[in-house]
Amino acid sequence: MPLKNTTQRYGSLSIALHWLIALQLVGVYACINLTDFFTEDSDPRQALLMWHYMLGLSVLAIALLRVANRLAGPVPSALPATPRWQNAVATATHLMLYAFLLAMPLLGWLTLSASGQPIPFFGATLPSLIGPDKTLADQIEKIHETLGVIGYYLIGLHVAAALFHHYLRRDGTLQRMLPMLRSKDKEET
Repeated sequence: MPLKNTTQRYGSLSIALHWLIALQLVGVYACINLTDFFTEDSDPRQALLMWHYMLGLSVLAIALLRVANRLAGPVPSALPATPRWQNAVATATHLMLYAFLLAMPLLGWLTLSASGQPIPFFGATLPSLIGPDKTLADQIEKIHETLGVIGYYLIGLHVAAALFHHYLRRDGTLQRMLPMLRSKDKEET
């Protein structure tokens, strides 16, 4: 499998970045949702919050690589060709997902910055993006939380579309993004 995308198939770099972000998002959402099971100042809750922050910021790093990779080469077209409205919905959904992947970690970073908290990143402390401002921190955090809920729907829509292609259209679209399976389209030799 080639490293870069072709007009027929996603390259191994795109596939790896896609699934790495998917795993990171599972971790980010799991960490924040599991905090509800622990008291406010408990060690497990603080550890989960720390992992939520670090995984969230790592999503930003990988999402930037993913956007650069997407802009650097071709994107395989749907097989067989899809109606114009489906292409428009797919494009809009992908743009919203990319915006989500970039905005959420930045909003989290801004929230921590405005709260005057350190920004942990796997043994390092990142610089604050803005000065402490409790009111602003609360406002940014509300936006972050609201977008987090919207993220469930965006991710759900993305997964539903992949399953639609796989089970109803049976067109190989999902298989082109799976690392170990050959798709129904012609592989490049």
